[in-house]
Amino acid sequence: MQAVNICVVGDELVMGSGDPRGSGWVGRAVSHTELPFGSHVHVLGRVGESTQDLSDRWEEEVLPRLERNSDNRLLVGVGAADVYSDLSTARTRLNLANILDLAMRHDLAPMVVGPPPIHCSDLNHLRQISVAASEVCQRRQIPFIDTFTPLVRHDQWLDDLALSDGTLPGQAGYGLMAWIVLHRGWYEWLDLPARQ
Repeated sequence: MQAVNICVVGDELVMGSGDPRGSGWVGRAVSHTELPFGSHVHVLGRVGESTQDLSDRWEEEVLPRLERNSDNRLLVGVGAADVYSDLSTARTRLNLANILDLAMRHDLAPMVVGPPPIHCSDLNHLRQISVAASEVCQRRQIPFIDTFTPLVRHDQWLDDLALSDGTLPGQAGYGLMAWIVLHRGWYEWLDLPARQ
């Protein structure tokens, strides 16, 4: 089986910031996956990264890490930075579309994980970002995993956020995000059997 080379880009949520275990949702998802021998996962997050910032820098981070004999994939984690940066939903949509279109030109198989419902200045704007990301992916037949809808009223998620300043989940919250990712398209995206 061909090795998989996954580059993960996004903000502090893909890096697992705030997780006492230090693995975040990405680490938890990977630990529940039997990747082929020789596979690599590169977590290339940056704190406070908006889709505009990501659009400007992702290629210089990802392209040098592509491997000729691997199945190269791009995982994009969308967070709340567009809300904090006061980017319009239309701008978010355009930025994400540009990232995904370029990824496919580079023969990367992309997937997008939408923003979870963290405490921010405008939760409705964050919801709109999630919907916009979903629509961008749907038009391109790219997998999208919605974390906003299943978590927005989830008691364990809300309790976990309450233990911090509300902008980052902790161990329980990252576990919930990983569970959603694993059960809503992760294995299908990687073309791998689900771990028993």
